[in-house]
Amino acid sequence: MSEILTHPLNPFFNKDSKILILGSFPSIQSRKDGFYYQHPRNRFWLIFETLFSVKLSNIEQQKNFLKEKQIALWDILKSCKIKNSDDKTISYAKANDLSIIFNHARIEHIFTTGKSAHRFFKKFYPNLDAIALPSTSPANLNFSFDQLLCEYSKIKNFLHN
Repeated sequence: MSEILTHPLNPFFNKDSKILILGSFPSIQSRKDGFYYQHPRNRFWLIFETLFSVKLSNIEQQKNFLKEKQIALWDILKSCKIKNSDDKTISYAKANDLSIIFNHARIEHIFTTGKSAHRFFKKFYPNLDAIALPSTSPANLNFSFDQLLCEYSKIKNFLHN
């Protein structure tokens, strides 16, 4: 039987953050590397590189980009059982306390990445609205890179800079 894992990463935000992007739970690679969307085949950072014509080759560049664009990152789940990095296997889910971000930043728009993140968001925060985006995981074969670009371009519409 698998153990319940506790989310090891801090939310990434500052007082200027206006957009919050929520995943479900960090992948094995992200937990190992200490930051979000670090699996080499996850398309999250490549999407932003393409949308904004930037190079985000390392975590420091990724963090600087997020600060510049006023984007906060976190996951909806504080703890869960999960097999490998497969969201379909999540059980015993407990929510992160989003007030940690809401109390310090003026979040104007929330996006979720993937069906699981959106489902858990609606379960734990039914009175909040979020725009559901498809997962950028390499396991999501339902969306081509171009389709993901189109969906994630919605974030660009809400940016102030």
